[in-house]
Amino acid sequence: MVNPWLAMETGTDPAERIASMRRAHEAFLAGGQVAPPVRPVVADSWRRSAAARAASDGMAPVELDEDALRAHREAHPLARAMPVFRELLGAIAQDGAHLLAVCDPQGRMLWVEGHPGVVRRAERMNFVAGSRWDERHAGTNAPGTALAADHAVQIFAAEHYNRRVQPWTCAAAPLHDQRTGRLLGAVDITGGDHLASPHSLALVQATARAAESHLAAQSPQPGVCLTALGRDEALLVLDGRRLRLGRRHSEIMVLLAHHPDGLTGDQLSVLLYGEREMRPVTLRAEMSRLRQLVGPLLASRPYRLRRPVEADSAAVGADLAAGDLTVALGDYRGPLLPLSEAPGVRRLRTTLEDRLRRTLLTCRDAAALRQWAQTPWGEDDLEVWEALVEALPPHSHARADANTTATRLRTAYGLTG
Repeated sequence: MVNPWLAMETGTDPAERIASMRRAHEAFLAGGQVAPPVRPVVADSWRRSAAARAASDGMAPVELDEDALRAHREAHPLARAMPVFRELLGAIAQDGAHLLAVCDPQGRMLWVEGHPGVVRRAERMNFVAGSRWDERHAGTNAPGTALAADHAVQIFAAEHYNRRVQPWTCAAAPLHDQRTGRLLGAVDITGGDHLASPHSLALVQATARAAESHLAAQSPQPGVCLTALGRDEALLVLDGRRLRLGRRHSEIMVLLAHHPDGLTGDQLSVLLYGEREMRPVTLRAEMSRLRQLVGPLLASRPYRLRRPVEADSAAVGADLAAGDLTVALGDYRGPLLPLSEAPGVRRLRTTLEDRLRRTLLTCRDAAALRQWAQTPWGEDDLEVWEALVEALPPHSHARADANTTATRLRTAYGLTG
């Protein structure tokens, strides 16, 4: 079976593939239609890029200046993995044909290293430390698509959404905290067409796993961690086991994590189903199935978790309580179980988002406001855009751009005049 994450099958003529992909790319930009030989992973990425209005012939933005980049690097956990990246990929990055790049979960490049000549070529498309290479800002590219798909991937030549990037080929793999399952960023190698081989993808995957193990060896022993921000189905890490929970079990685990003293069956039923008439056997059946997954972690009478759970949603709340907005924004990966209609989850989701927004609007920090405004959940937040306009320096290009967006949103909401 063909690996869908590889750019080309063995024996494929690169020149022919480039020509056919360019035709497919132009057809997509003209009419939105995707046809072979475009891989499904690339087609999905093109659609996401188009929906996000990513530029098909522009430059990735540089978001972090020298001081902000230095501070972000020092605080980021992947800084401790750089010796691993350099040991396994450093020789390749210095051979005159490749670059080693490491980015954070938002696609901001933390390190871009390699032969000076290749680094200078990459600078022409803003592939530099401090630039933003998620799909929303740079279109389809290996690190951005690896983050979006949460999977290692190659992107070959004209598979890139942005024409400026199409002379390059890259392979990237996401990295996670093995203890919590939290996405930490991605590692990437970028170069020429020769990277479109199974070896480059295997190399970045192996490097990512080695870096994850290196970080895990420096961390406390595994416990119980629940990741549910920005996810429709929660990830539970239980003593090193990674369990992807179904939607109802995700809701139950989130509710129990936020009620450490436990909930009676009636209380849990109301938080899950609202005031609807539900037979007690329905909840008991769900709890029985959940217990088969998590074993003795789940107790009853009342329903509760026998061990403390590190929930990412609770961590954001703790960051805010400690007055650390920067860390809170970094930990906030999106709304809590965004598709959940369970009343208790909806209340937790709304409360956390409101706390974060109120802190943002109070502090009036331009970098923090911009970070929120450039997320899928903040891009239509008129109040934040207006606060960003006020926080930016007068007569700056950034302020003019923010004001344009705020004006567009006011018109869309019928608030003009």
